[in-house]
Amino acid sequence: MPDTPQRTDGPAGWLDRAEARDGGAARGEGAGWDRGAAWGGAASGDGAVAWGAGFQERHDRCPEAAARRHPSAAAGIAHPRTPGPRDPAPDTPELWPAASDFIRAHHAEERLGDPAPRLAEAYAEIAETGTYRHTERELTFGARVAWRNANRCIGRLYWNSLHVRDRRHLTAAEDIAAACADHLRGASQGGRIRPLITVFAPDAPDRPGPRIWNEQLIRYAGYVQRDGRVVGDPRNEGLTALARRLGWRGGDGTPFDVLPLIVQGTDDKPRCFDLPPDAVLEVPIEHEDHDWWAGLRLRWHAVPALSTMCLEIGGICYQAAPFNGWYMGTEIGARNLADTDRYDLLPRIAERLGLDTTSDRSLWKDRALVELNRAVLYSFDRAGVTVTDHHTESRRFLTHLDREERKGRTVGADWSWIVPPISGSATPVFHRTYDTTERTPAYVQHPEALARASGDFLV
Repeated sequence: MPDTPQRTDGPAGWLDRAEARDGGAARGEGAGWDRGAAWGGAASGDGAVAWGAGFQERHDRCPEAAARRHPSAAAGIAHPRTPGPRDPAPDTPELWPAASDFIRAHHAEERLGDPAPRLAEAYAEIAETGTYRHTERELTFGARVAWRNANRCIGRLYWNSLHVRDRRHLTAAEDIAAACADHLRGASQGGRIRPLITVFAPDAPDRPGPRIWNEQLIRYAGYVQRDGRVVGDPRNEGLTALARRLGWRGGDGTPFDVLPLIVQGTDDKPRCFDLPPDAVLEVPIEHEDHDWWAGLRLRWHAVPALSTMCLEIGGICYQAAPFNGWYMGTEIGARNLADTDRYDLLPRIAERLGLDTTSDRSLWKDRALVELNRAVLYSFDRAGVTVTDHHTESRRFLTHLDREERKGRTVGADWSWIVPPISGSATPVFHRTYDTTERTPAYVQHPEALARASGDFLV
């Protein structure tokens, strides 16, 4: 589903478009999230922020998020309230309307009966502590609906199948890194990729929650050479340099060295943790018609697990909540391996195919791009690893639209991300317009998270 916020890699296509639109600041892979990749994909991005922004970051952002998703709260319009012992703490005026709306929506959609007792409980907790704790059922519902609300994800047909792992009790960096490795093992299942999210402790009024600095749990290093060339993924050269400053010795120097996780625990500094080999499932990229293709020694990882997007549920911000779907092939073949600021493989492939590269009118880029995407799909199928193609996922998205509309729910979508990066007009999602309204719960890509993922800060 999801790979980088660009469009990223992820369940089917989210992030790859943003990259082109925003100069690479928002990218994603993974069937839709990372395109990026939607879910069946994911998202990634670049940015810069100083370490230690920590809790202040949350205070600077969350009121804006509340205003963005709850205009009445931003405008100071009175909200219906369940009676409580006293008003919520004055430093969190945005939390109660968001919490109330979420709890009411949860009870209504899942037919849980009168929400008044739960509203009173949450109100009292907010009044006492400035925040509240979601039940496991609320957490699962919120994470799934956030996927359903993801306007940039084409793979949302499967939103209700998302498996939610509650790890809110973990706050130490080493424990979070170990849980992330377990996430990758649980998501890969030997190739039968399943949608999975692991939710760690949220931000709270008295302390920040943990942070994962990598934009995806699995990322390939980008080593800058003396002549300015980059061995590996240029997108990750900043994160690679950061990992080296934090003590990572580097890999073997190949184009596909897996970066360590950079994790910041609660009230802690970022630290590096190598991913165990058994947590990283990779697929060698070959071609069914060209034996020479194996000599390119290409590969890509199987699980596009986005890890810099904030899960926002009822006013609570879970900054560390890595999630994945499966890849849409174009996230790898049309973005990660083909983009000129990534692996830029089209010239090499065109040369091996014997194409005329002296003029764009020969359409050598298009022909090489199709063969690269054929190779990705062939290789994943041969390895028995879940992947989807952009034609199939486009039809499934229209099925999702029909299903949601029959239930009386409006589906938001960003056309520039939903339409695949190749053969757009040959897919049914191209020939229509979409409601662009953003809804909550939501997965949100914040500038400070993109900044951390770029490695542009001082430690």
